[in-house]
Amino acid sequence: MASMAEGSRRVVLVTGGTGLYGMAIKKFVSSEAAEAQATWVFLSSKDGDLRDRAATEAIFAKHKPTHVIHLAAMVGGLFANMAKKVEFYRENMLINDNMMECCRIYKVEKLVSCLSTCIFPDKTSYPIDETMIHNGAPHPSNEGYAYAKRMIDVLNRCYADEYGCKFTSVVPTNIFGEHDNFSIQGGHVIPGLIHKCYIAKRDGTDFTVWGSGTPLRQFIYSLDLAALTVWVLNEYDSAEPIILSVDEAAEVSIKDVALMIAEAMEFKGNVVFDTSKADGQHKKTASNAKLRSLRPEFAFTPMGTALKNTVQWFVDNYEKARK
Repeated sequence: MASMAEGSRRVVLVTGGTGLYGMAIKKFVSSEAAEAQATWVFLSSKDGDLRDRAATEAIFAKHKPTHVIHLAAMVGGLFANMAKKVEFYRENMLINDNMMECCRIYKVEKLVSCLSTCIFPDKTSYPIDETMIHNGAPHPSNEGYAYAKRMIDVLNRCYADEYGCKFTSVVPTNIFGEHDNFSIQGGHVIPGLIHKCYIAKRDGTDFTVWGSGTPLRQFIYSLDLAALTVWVLNEYDSAEPIILSVDEAAEVSIKDVALMIAEAMEFKGNVVFDTSKADGQHKKTASNAKLRSLRPEFAFTPMGTALKNTVQWFVDNYEKARK
């Protein structure tokens, strides 16, 4: 990282800057003395259409970033991915091509893009690691999205080989935290359960969890992910992707998550597991061995504490939270 003491100009552009991940980075860097002299720009979709090359170039010309964290993507749930495979492929390819090529043209020093564990092969062994991304086809339900995201990894190496660009990518596991989408139908498991528990407490009804609660997942608190992403931006210079995840030993069952949410919400009613609903995959363990080899001392926020923070934010911001 260039030294701020030398008066070096550092402008970090974050695409997708108003979502769960971007807002966590914003909160993290606001409290980091090392980032105080840098200019951080958090983009939303209102700032320009990243599918459009001219609009993307205008953003780069305006802000002249030296570093970029690229989080923006066309995303959606299972049914959206199944119905719009062409759009998920084309729109993400356009966004990523525009971002990467503008980073080259505008001589950005470092680009960190975000991948997803859902792009890994459908048929694979566990735990998954960074070497396995291209070892087979992704699940057919999201192949449009998955192949577009996989191409970021391919192009990171291609840009390094041909142009000497410092482009890399991170692969987070299941993210949760403040500013999430708390939709019960369209959100992910933790924000959906928090919203359900809130309603059950408000209405005096059972807190019903879909499925048996036995599946295991690795969840990463958005502020921990933010801290690690800024570290990747500053210190991790390989083009090869890096999985950002809690340890395998920190896998938790959906049942334990639901009970922790009920405790954080001070919900005193019945927690019911509706076993007529499907459980989904039992586990999708990811290895963080590469991360631990580089950051053995990193302390993740305890799950209970992170859930309490998230529940409290949702309760305090119920009217304006995405849901």
